[in-house]
Amino acid sequence: MTTQFEDIIRQNSQRLADLKKTTEELQRELSEARVSLERELARPAHRHEDLDYSPESLPYYSPDEPPFVGEGPRYDRLDRAGESAAPEDRFAGPFTQDRGVDPTVGIVNHGRQSAYHRGLSRRSIIAIGGAAVVLVTVLAVIITSGGASWPASVATVQAEVTRACQNPDVVSEPGQVNFACAKATRQILWVFALLTSDDNSHFADTKTGRQGLEPITPSQGGAVAASLNLHHPYDPANPIDSIAVAARAINDIIGGATLTGTKGNPVVQPGLESNSQNCMRYTGSGLVASRQGFPDLCAHPVSSAEGQAALVSDVYRKWILGASTGAADDAAVLFANADNPGNPQVQAILRQLGNETLAA
Repeated sequence: MTTQFEDIIRQNSQRLADLKKTTEELQRELSEARVSLERELARPAHRHEDLDYSPESLPYYSPDEPPFVGEGPRYDRLDRAGESAAPEDRFAGPFTQDRGVDPTVGIVNHGRQSAYHRGLSRRSIIAIGGAAVVLVTVLAVIITSGGASWPASVATVQAEVTRACQNPDVVSEPGQVNFACAKATRQILWVFALLTSDDNSHFADTKTGRQGLEPITPSQGGAVAASLNLHHPYDPANPIDSIAVAARAINDIIGGATLTGTKGNPVVQPGLESNSQNCMRYTGSGLVASRQGFPDLCAHPVSSAEGQAALVSDVYRKWILGASTGAADDAAVLFANADNPGNPQVQAILRQLGNETLAA
């Protein structure tokens, strides 16, 4: 794979990581705000008898100041002797019982409104907060995926991959490599199925003899099925059979296999990880671990996004004989963007699905 392609994969991975981090920060801040609001609402409300009706608590208005539109009558503040600051105003003493004025009149008309104004109910505010969290999550999905999604058939194949990978014999022998069914990398199975059969378990190519979800001939599948303890005869149209066989084949392509020769002697067949140059591309180190009777394996795990994408591309070329570099790179792009179907490159590849040149 070219350096340019690796840069694209790296940039996409970084962009997705940044967007996820931003979303997590927004969700955390919203959660903290909601908790703070709940605590505030939990405080006891002011009782009527606790309110301050003293003259000093009322706002002071100048007699010449016009009232606001819709505002009730205004009252001047009493002086400390209990007399109105404006004696000529016959309503100047609303808080003196001898003047026959109800002490609540001022409050009803224009008093301490903040003590009586009620906002949204606690349940409503919590519901709004919950809706906001959902909105943030949905927006994050839309941002990271561009509002796009995988074909509906992918979900079906993913479920079939989960079932097929329950077979304990899909690992390579004897190296025990399990790239195909590891949870972090098992998307290689549904990506290959999408590219080579358009997720059709009854796919059949009369030119190559390929049948089923994965690009493997029935005769090859039957040979692998025996080592997987699958039922006989092997049925390439059965998606579970097809995927399990594919998983074992992919793991053998990567980790190699040791077979029994015609004279009973072990024959070691190397895999992609038996090559030091490949290990440099996959792991950043050319060190190879060797064991007597076992295929060589990279001394370091293939854990980086770039290394895994390079490995997927190489597996595709081994899987589809004569596959072009472009087709192999397409497989790596889909693999690397399994959580980002909105990626422009992914969308361009999906638009070509069904084109036979894709798998060649």
